Amino acid sequence: MNWEQISGQWHQVAGQVKSQWGKLTDDDVVNVAGKKEQLIGKLQERYGIIKDDAEAQVNAWIVKFLTPPDKSTDAATGNTAASDVKGSTQGNNVAHNKSAN
Repeated sequence: MNWEQISGQWHQVAGQVKSQWGKLTDDDVVNVAGKKEQLIGKLQERYGIIKDDAEAQVNAWIVKFLTPPDKSTDAATGNTAASDVKGSTQGNNVAHNKSAN
C-alpha cells in the first residue's frame, strides 16, 4: 500500500490521522481529504514546525501505518502463533489417542 491507497481509503484512515496528530481538527482532517501535501501543511500550521519535520512525521506514520502488525506474537501472553497451533494440535492428538485406547 502506498499514499495513493491511503488517499483512496481516507474515510477509514481519517480517525487514525486524528489520533496521531491530536491538534488537527475534524475539519482539518476532512479538508485534507487524503492529500499528503495538505496534511503536511496542516501539521506545519497546527504544530508550528518546518516542512521537513512535518514531512518526516508523515513519512514515519506512513511506514508505521503500512506495516502490518506482527501476528506471530501474542502481546498479552508472548506466545507465538506457531507454538499456539502446535500446542493445540498436540492437545487434540492427546485427546484423540486417549479415546482410541
